[in-house]
Amino acid sequence: MTEFLQDPFTWIGELLKTWLTGLGLASDFVTFLLQLLGALVLATVMLLLTFLLIWAERKIVARIQDRLGPNRVGPFGVFQTVADLLKLVTKELITPTGADLIPYNLAPLLAVMSVVGLWAVIPLAPTLLGAKINVGVLYIISIGAIGTLGIMLAGMSSNNKYALLGAFRTVALMISYAVPMVLALLVPVLLAGSMDMSTIVNAQSPLPFLLLAPVAALVFFISSLGEVGRAPFDLLEAESEIVAGFHIEYSGLKFGMFFVAEFLHAFTISALTATLFLGGWQGPWAAQYPFLGLIYFLIKTSIVYFVVIWIRGSFPRIRIDQMNSLNWKLITPVALLGLVATSVAEKLAVEFAWSRLLVHLAASALVVLVTLTALGIYARTTRKRSEQMPATGATSESLTSA
Repeated sequence: MTEFLQDPFTWIGELLKTWLTGLGLASDFVTFLLQLLGALVLATVMLLLTFLLIWAERKIVARIQDRLGPNRVGPFGVFQTVADLLKLVTKELITPTGADLIPYNLAPLLAVMSVVGLWAVIPLAPTLLGAKINVGVLYIISIGAIGTLGIMLAGMSSNNKYALLGAFRTVALMISYAVPMVLALLVPVLLAGSMDMSTIVNAQSPLPFLLLAPVAALVFFISSLGEVGRAPFDLLEAESEIVAGFHIEYSGLKFGMFFVAEFLHAFTISALTATLFLGGWQGPWAAQYPFLGLIYFLIKTSIVYFVVIWIRGSFPRIRIDQMNSLNWKLITPVALLGLVATSVAEKLAVEFAWSRLLVHLAASALVVLVTLTALGIYARTTRKRSEQMPATGATSESLTSA
């Protein structure tokens, strides 16, 4: 019982391994069964968690906007999401005429799979990890690209020009914001000296990377919102412009799968932010009691997720030209500058932790100063151009009248 209280995850794993081995199964086959069982449990928990995430987001956004939110079905409206699921399940699955059936039906599966697959390399606790691979960050980038493929397939296979237009615009958004996101991901890899997610978490034991690289953390968070398509970058659902986006021709449970992928992806980027920049499961006595590590991880992830919901309930949707300008003129250059500054600071930093913190904070302050200076120059240049335009217009009008 003491071992169970100290490390329940390892205790349960060893118990199942001993039981299966006692049945006469080969050791390799037992390992395969345990890995398969772990994947099923993790995927099931993530999908069931979506019910709570949808309810929480609707309630929090309602409170931000001075509304009540779901409050009829169940206590505090907690079963409203279940009622919505039952409605989607009973809806007829309509396939448009002329649709390409294989990619049309494969797209919702890819959308969900790309999100659930990310959790395989996220360390939930010191002894709770789906797969320990030394290229975990590269795996995150690769699996995340599958979601882009699913959206493209949905738009191209629906035989609908509006769905195709929505897919093109959404993929342009996701690919554009993937560039600064990858650049920001290189910063924790550089600071930890590894692409393994567990190594990155362990490297944040003295100091979380949020303190060492706050600019990279902010860039990663903003670019993740853009890459996922959350507000204010939710152009994939600009109903007034493109009807309903790439999933306009989907109904019933197929549409619900895109819905699940969107909400779960928002929680997933919160988990990645907590893992890469907030120390993940790191906390007091987490190494001795791994269950505490899971609690710390959920608390940090929930805080970041609340900020994601807060942004959704507060900011309006931006135009696509504003989105592109923000990415290529500001976020991507800042990400590049932050990566270079972090590389130089890590090279110059001395061995002691606090000296390392001061060097990296100085580098981050320099990045912020350069960014603000560039924004000031850009604002003055834009103001001068706007002041010259009326004068030019007046001159042309006088010439025309003459």
